[in-house]
Amino acid sequence: MASIYESPKTRINTSMLSQYISRPVCFVGRLQKLHPSGKSFTLLDGENNAASVELNDPVNEELSGIVEVIGMVSNKATVMASAYTAYREDKEKPFDLELYNESLKIIHDFPQYYPFEVSASG
Repeated sequence: MASIYESPKTRINTSMLSQYISRPVCFVGRLQKLHPSGKSFTLLDGENNAASVELNDPVNEELSGIVEVIGMVSNKATVMASAYTAYREDKEKPFDLELYNESLKIIHDFPQYYPFEVSASG
C-alpha cells in the first residue's frame, strides 16, 4: 500500500468527513481545543463545525491558530493524523476560513477541473 504522502489527498471540511472514511484527506481548520494529553485536538472549519483529530504521538509544541492536517478518516469520522502543520497568522490579515470553505465547495462541485484521483491508464 502506498504511503499517505504518496497518494492524492482530497481537501475536505467537517460536513464531508463521512464521505471519505478510510481515505487520505487534507483538513484545514482553526484550533478550538487541545486535549490535555496532547494526543488529540478539535478544529473548527469555515462553517464553524468541529472535527476531531487524533495523533499517534502527543503534540510537543504550542499549537494555536490555523492547522493543516494530513491523515485518514476513521469509521468514527475522526481524522487520524499522519502529519500536521500549524500556520502563523498575520493579525492584520487573518486566514479567511469561510472563503477557504467556499473554495472547497467549488472544488467539489466541479471535479472535472479539480481532479483528486490519479487514474491508472494501461
